[in-house]
Amino acid sequence: MDGSGTTGVSIRRSSRSDGSTIGTAEADAATVDGRLQRRSCGITILVILAGLNALAPVSMDMYLPAMPSVASSLASPGILVQLTLTVCLIGMALGQLVAGPMSDRCGRRRPLLLGMALYTVATAACALATDIRLLLACRLLQGLAGAAGIVIARAVVRDLYEDDEMIRVFSTLLLISGVAPVIGPVAGAQILRVTDWRGIFGFLAVLGFLLILAVLRLLPETLPADRRHSGGIGDSLRTMGRLLGDRAFAGHLLVGGMAFTAFFTYLSASPFVIQTLYGASPQTFGLVFGLNSLGLISAGQLNARLLSRRFNPGTVIAAGLALLVLSASTLVLTATMTPHTGLSTFTAATFILMSAVGILLPVTNSQALARTPHAAGSASALLGASSFLIGAAVSPLAAIAGERTALPMAAVQAGCTLTATVGFVTLCRPRSPSTVRRFRSSKRAVPTRSRW
Repeated sequence: MDGSGTTGVSIRRSSRSDGSTIGTAEADAATVDGRLQRRSCGITILVILAGLNALAPVSMDMYLPAMPSVASSLASPGILVQLTLTVCLIGMALGQLVAGPMSDRCGRRRPLLLGMALYTVATAACALATDIRLLLACRLLQGLAGAAGIVIARAVVRDLYEDDEMIRVFSTLLLISGVAPVIGPVAGAQILRVTDWRGIFGFLAVLGFLLILAVLRLLPETLPADRRHSGGIGDSLRTMGRLLGDRAFAGHLLVGGMAFTAFFTYLSASPFVIQTLYGASPQTFGLVFGLNSLGLISAGQLNARLLSRRFNPGTVIAAGLALLVLSASTLVLTATMTPHTGLSTFTAATFILMSAVGILLPVTNSQALARTPHAAGSASALLGASSFLIGAAVSPLAAIAGERTALPMAAVQAGCTLTATVGFVTLCRPRSPSTVRRFRSSKRAVPTRSRW
């Protein structure tokens, strides 16, 4: 327990507190003990991190089936109800810029618990909203607070894991995140069978409360006091500026952000393309969506179990970009030849797209965070906020020509692919994990530490 009453992670070093050196046998024993400690609680921590990472996206997706009933219940036009999704997404982006640097200054647990408490209160307030304006305000706060789970979960992974192991953990988190958009609307529809839309927010509030209990009891503090930042907002902004000034960090951020934007463009445009352009039923849309989510999940697990172990990160990113190029090219050709091409060709192209995203996101996140052990919270905030903001800004372009053509969607994804490829070639410096040059703060060097 630390001075604040929270459980601290034991970071094992090769010297005693009095300055004397630990013998080789004792150091080896400490290393083994640390590995056994991590194995004994690794699954528990991973489940908690997955829950934190998935809660905010589930808050978006579980609500989708209830949108018509919200419009009817609050006597509000559909466009304002759709705006509740937009403000929640904006909140998720901006909230990461606050929670990430805060976790670098105060440790991971306190900002996380504060964010989850605010999320639970905001979600309960959504369930009690009596008009659309109040619901919009509560959804914005829900997104701002829920962002703490996303950004701090990534920072905790950076605190605990290194190199290939970090890629595998991110791939596992991506597995959970890939499943969440599939089960979210289904779970929301089932809740609507027994209650109204307010019951969905009540269910999400209960999930938030359960995660608070899990963090309190089972998630230790992973950022020791000697590795925390003492500066304020100005220092955090300067840290982010230094991070963006690091070419390789900016390159991996750009590649990951463009991959996420291509993915988000598919999410926003596919209901109209599949159901309006190709005339498919909602059930067929659900089948196609589930199949493509399977591609995201399978590629992420292939990355975790095979690619990251046999190939260096630069090679894996190049392979993911090659798949992205293939997908974007096929989608452009499909869009220009519609209706001469069928839904099966579109589905195959988007399956490749989702597979590419499943490969790219874990590797780009891990490579960017590997360079920033001293500012994992700020780095995680930049990674998450940039992806959400770029996705929210660019994806509406997919509907610029209406619902009768898929060409704008394909053009946006082709532009994302081109930008990601150029960013990788010009900014990223693919190296093996043993030779990665880590970005360092101009104020202090990174303390040497053993892996927990």
